[in-house]
Amino acid sequence: MKRLLAAVFLLAAACAKGPTPTEILWDKWGVPHIYAPTDAEAFKAFGYSQMEAHGNLILKLYAEARGRASEYWGEQNVKTDRFVRTMGIPGRAAQWYQAISPAYRANLDGFAAGINQYAAEHPDRIVDSVKVVLPVSATDVLAHGQKIINFLFMFFGQVDLPETMSNDVRPGSNMWAISARRSASGHPLLLGNPHLGWYDLYLFFEAEQVTPDRNFYGVTLVGFPTPAIGFNDYVGWSHTVNTQDGVDVYRLTKRGAGYLLDGAEKAFATRTEVLKVKTAAGLRSDTLVVKESVQGPVYQEDAKTALAVRVAGLDDPNGTEQWWRMGGARSMAEFEGIVKEIHVPFFNIIAASQDNHILYFFGGKTPKRSRGDFAYWTGPVRGDSSALIWNETLPYEQLPHVLDPANGWLQNANDPPWTVSWPLVFSPDSFAAYLSPREMGFRPQRSAELQLSDTSVSLDELVQYKHSTHMGLADRMLPEVLAAARSRGDAAARKAADVLEKWDRNADAESRGAVLFEAWVETWFAMGKGHTFARPWRLDSALTTPAGLADPALAATALGTAAKMVEKKYGALDVPYGDVNRLRYGGKDLPGNGGPGDPFGIFRVAYYAPDKDGKNKMIAGDTYYQAVEFANPVRAKVLIAYGNSTQPGSPHVGDQLELFSKKQMRDAWRTRKDVEANLESRETIK
Repeated sequence: MKRLLAAVFLLAAACAKGPTPTEILWDKWGVPHIYAPTDAEAFKAFGYSQMEAHGNLILKLYAEARGRASEYWGEQNVKTDRFVRTMGIPGRAAQWYQAISPAYRANLDGFAAGINQYAAEHPDRIVDSVKVVLPVSATDVLAHGQKIINFLFMFFGQVDLPETMSNDVRPGSNMWAISARRSASGHPLLLGNPHLGWYDLYLFFEAEQVTPDRNFYGVTLVGFPTPAIGFNDYVGWSHTVNTQDGVDVYRLTKRGAGYLLDGAEKAFATRTEVLKVKTAAGLRSDTLVVKESVQGPVYQEDAKTALAVRVAGLDDPNGTEQWWRMGGARSMAEFEGIVKEIHVPFFNIIAASQDNHILYFFGGKTPKRSRGDFAYWTGPVRGDSSALIWNETLPYEQLPHVLDPANGWLQNANDPPWTVSWPLVFSPDSFAAYLSPREMGFRPQRSAELQLSDTSVSLDELVQYKHSTHMGLADRMLPEVLAAARSRGDAAARKAADVLEKWDRNADAESRGAVLFEAWVETWFAMGKGHTFARPWRLDSALTTPAGLADPALAATALGTAAKMVEKKYGALDVPYGDVNRLRYGGKDLPGNGGPGDPFGIFRVAYYAPDKDGKNKMIAGDTYYQAVEFANPVRAKVLIAYGNSTQPGSPHVGDQLELFSKKQMRDAWRTRKDVEANLESRETIK
């Protein structure tokens, strides 16, 4: 009775005070800490805060997901609009909105309402050109997520994308989980480290969300309604782009007005889309007739054939809701129970938890196919047989997953599931032949080597390993290359060998020899035309192959050629790596470090592209990363390389770049006390 009276008293007191307001506390790094009494209010504040940080970009991305960017901004957007309409993204998003649960629909409505509220309250902070997109709706949010996950990430390597959706660098990531018995503190450790472009739709947004049932810290891609990577007080996870094939292209043979299927002519289903295009003379209307086969929409055709595409997961609108539920898990058992529903159609998952578990899952919706191996389904397959048209996806039980492997660690660096740990925990022959290729690049090999090198890892060491720029390929090949250069090379090759022998085999800013080694590898690969290693990669020796020079004389010639190019371009063979490779973002210009993960075997990934002055600037690679120790309380280090805003005039555009250059991370502030001590501003959302 006393407890009942106390509860009644507290409820009455709360009612007398009125409803708890939703607050956004912005810290000095531009990270919002959202305190909300309900999920719907948290979603609203999440939308509001994303607009504060990325308002112009969000409205641009939603316009593209509507397939109306050319209507708003002209001819340069037509290809993207045609792609979006051909794939049926806007119409399917409307169907998804009706299909999701009422509770989650209310959350998405709240997210859209937060976006619109911010725009209404701060019109001066939004550029005029994108205001035409307002107001946005939950359907826009769903269309954007569908476009990015189902029709961008899942399409890489399968379907040619419009220029505005393509990327010079395939998205990638690193992630680790370390069990309590391999942790110096006795608490599980988690490392998450996505590698995406430093621009546009690939950018991450960092935030903390505190509601009655969670304190979640992490990131999502700009414009998404829920966090997709991060951690709470009990469980955390990260994603990597996996080798799962959830998209298939079918080559149809045209016959009459249709196509051949099972020996008979089959008519295309058609729908007409009208694209409005902004021109100097006003709006122009373009008619797009979309042909649909049984397999899916036709995206390319000639007089005799047509290519149609079939995409897994288009019948499941619950991907972002699954992320939200994952963020509220309080044990690994609860987390795995949510994950095994497989609503998110792509990505590997590695997770760690405070209750002393680590988990790997080869996630995503993999079609249940009737035949063939991975290579068979990589290129266009026959479109004249209904036996090749799949209608189901594989369940959790038929996909690689492991909880608490015996060796106590997990890694994935975009390699197939077979090498998630060492010794191997999976036999590829136990799974469908089409599930994944059998290969392991030098970056995942380096990832595994780092794990094997330390049986008692501290949080500080985890941060140190995350920043490793050591080139695994140099360890594998350099002794033979130096010998070949000195016995078979010209004067330039012998001079280069002297530089490479002194090099520290790292891609740090001060490393002298890394620029030369990269130039040699690129020249060697080009000259060798794929015939470079004496011993090819093998699964039973996954961490030591490929190896050996197939042609030592060719390697020596390549080194001489590369040396002449480097000396001519930079004036010295031992030019410091950071003098050539720069971090240029938000008006800053700092020495770079890290490099392409493959084929160089670098764990700290950075992709550089030529800049106007002949140097290189980083365009992709490490973005947000987190190192988490599941102690009580949780300890975490984080960084979002390019800062947490793209809005003009924001102090947080590129404000973390110096930490990135120095290979440092920030503390993740997750208590109200810490946030208040590092406060930049405070907002109350009504």
